[in-house]
Amino acid sequence: MPSLKPLLNLFLKPTCPLCERSAEGVFCRDCWRRVQRCQVESLSRFWQEPLPLLPWGLYGGALKQAIAALKYDKQRAVARPLGHGLGQAWRMAAIACPPLTVVPIPLHVDKQKQRGFNQAALLAEAFCQVSRLPLCPEGLVRVRATEAQFSLSSGARLENLADAFRVGEGLRRRPLRGSVLLLDDIFTTGATIQAAAQCLQQQQIAVFGVVAIAVAGRADAA
Repeated sequence: MPSLKPLLNLFLKPTCPLCERSAEGVFCRDCWRRVQRCQVESLSRFWQEPLPLLPWGLYGGALKQAIAALKYDKQRAVARPLGHGLGQAWRMAAIACPPLTVVPIPLHVDKQKQRGFNQAALLAEAFCQVSRLPLCPEGLVRVRATEAQFSLSSGARLENLADAFRVGEGLRRRPLRGSVLLLDDIFTTGATIQAAAQCLQQQQIAVFGVVAIAVAGRADAA
């Protein structure tokens, strides 16, 4: 029996993942404006050594809801506007940089099977469409399942992530020209990013910086 979905789509608009009202795009206009209010105004306070960070927004409000819709409600389409917004922020920042390859932070295989996708990989695809940087989706592999980070102290987070990553086939198959730009959905204490960066650096792969959809906590904690 043929599917009725294509026919229904002609008459039914998609619904906004935040308010469930009809939407022309992924979000309705009101909710997208709410998401945009979370955008970071000054990026220079985050783009600092030892591991520079460029976040699109502050983790809270409608942006927090949007990320939750992507990760837990499996609203994959949410990755597109968020990743495009991050790509636009990167281009507007006009940061002087060497040739870069974008590598998303991976999920452990068991977690990815449970969720059905890696949200960082979806965000990276959308980011690269706008930034025009090459993407290496299998640059890193998460080889050890770890506890949820939100319940741990900063020291415990680092211990939890020790030896959690290895360099994936995407970076092993061909020599890398330039450096890696890591991408994740949320930057909190930086423990996950630090563990991923150390894994790459141990294999003589330079990490230029990090881009993230949202940064949590105070600016001076980034």
